[in-house]
Amino acid sequence: MSTTDETTSSPAGAPDGIAAAPAVDAPVDAPAAAPVSARQPVIVGDDGVARCAWSANDAEYRRYHDEEWGTPQHDPRALYEKLCLEGFQAGLSWITILRRRPAFREVFHGFEPERVAAMGDAEVEALLVDARIIRHRGKIEATINNAKAVLALDVPLEELMWSFAPEPSPRRPREWADIPAVTPESTAMSKELRRRGFRFVGPTTMYALMQATGMVDDHLEGCFRA
Repeated sequence: MSTTDETTSSPAGAPDGIAAAPAVDAPVDAPAAAPVSARQPVIVGDDGVARCAWSANDAEYRRYHDEEWGTPQHDPRALYEKLCLEGFQAGLSWITILRRRPAFREVFHGFEPERVAAMGDAEVEALLVDARIIRHRGKIEATINNAKAVLALDVPLEELMWSFAPEPSPRRPREWADIPAVTPESTAMSKELRRRGFRFVGPTTMYALMQATGMVDDHLEGCFRA
């Protein structure tokens, strides 16, 4: 993982039992892709539906793939939540985040920026011993910092983020090698958010955000969502 994302990949056995980052043949926020995904980009599941291979072998991934990944998201609270969770994911497996998302939502007050921005040192210290989330001081503090940055914006968060969405590509990717990890748009978004005081918003993380919120649609050719 690039240091521009303010973190490094965590090896197996790291705190909280975090697995290493996903293989490069999977989308940025679809870690722990089935090994077959490198050979067979799209898989037909036991329900007869063809999906991107990374979602084939886990029920939560399948739900996330079918309902969220690549679906346009404009709700500002949801965009702030996704921004924070992508920051927590950097260097880790996305399934780790998905399985902890209910706890993240609980401890960060539903990702309501006004409430998160008011969190203090005592709450940070409490989160550092809460095994239900990722106990990383920098990421916890960045979540609070980013809430303050959202409240300080002179433009709606959704307008700011979506201003970096690229024009839809006329060609759909056929394999993971066709999907970039960083783009000029994600780099520009990263630079602007950093300028506005946001943290853990490196270009790779911002491309994952674009994938997750439908600013780009990286469902592979043959996937039912394509």
